[in-house]
Amino acid sequence: MRKNIYLLAILGFIFPLTIQAQTINQQQGTPAMTQPQPFLFTVNTLNPAARGWSLNYNGGYGQRTVTPLGYDGVDQNIGVKGYLGAKFTFLASMGIGFGNNGDVKSLQQIEALRDFIGGNTPSGFRLGASLGFRREFNNDKVALTRVTAAYENINWRFGGNIRFEKAFDKDRDGVDVISSIGIHRQISGELFGGIEAVGQDLEGFWETDEAEGGARLLVGPSLNFAPVSSRFSFTVCGGPIIYATRSTPAFNEFAVRELPTTNGFTMKFNVGFRF
Repeated sequence: MRKNIYLLAILGFIFPLTIQAQTINQQQGTPAMTQPQPFLFTVNTLNPAARGWSLNYNGGYGQRTVTPLGYDGVDQNIGVKGYLGAKFTFLASMGIGFGNNGDVKSLQQIEALRDFIGGNTPSGFRLGASLGFRREFNNDKVALTRVTAAYENINWRFGGNIRFEKAFDKDRDGVDVISSIGIHRQISGELFGGIEAVGQDLEGFWETDEAEGGARLLVGPSLNFAPVSSRFSFTVCGGPIIYATRSTPAFNEFAVRELPTTNGFTMKFNVGFRF
């Protein structure tokens, strides 16, 4: 009887401490929550634990693919991301493309995002929107906007985007629709794993003359790691890319598209550094 009383007393002491520690983690954020860009294709607003400025380098390799940062083959990009206050996140990036014929072309993009729902604590749900502008490899100008959604806690992470683009070129689509979604689950410590999916030129489902070749889909595994007591974070993602629909209009090879015009695959990585 006395042993049971002692055991209950110990549990009564430990349990509140466990709940308190979990509450502190939810309010202040874990190392996994402090990274600026946990997904590769899905752009997120910064939660309070990740607010600050960061430098992000990403690159990849693909076959039968046109990336937003290069050409079929190897691509690379460098960008900065930071918090402007009042729930605003700023993103600017520059990509370099090395053509098979030896040409070197560049791309620039800027974007401002803001949370309209949530965004006051590291954990929980956030919903926001953005406005941006991009100059593409062939000097085409593109205005863009996206709706962003995110949910984070100690064990789970979700991100989603719906992006609308308007290219100021008569040979391009009137409006392009690109969506992405990422889901991560804690594997061990600060290592998270899951999937990321991208749907590109989704107007191809209802437009038979979609100008960039039709709707394309990617679903692939995603891994993310943010070492404890480190300013670095690492993400890798890739998988096969397939057509959902096909159209025959001429394709603009310089249009910024994450997925290819024929079935292929891509593998991408990101290294983030928080200042």
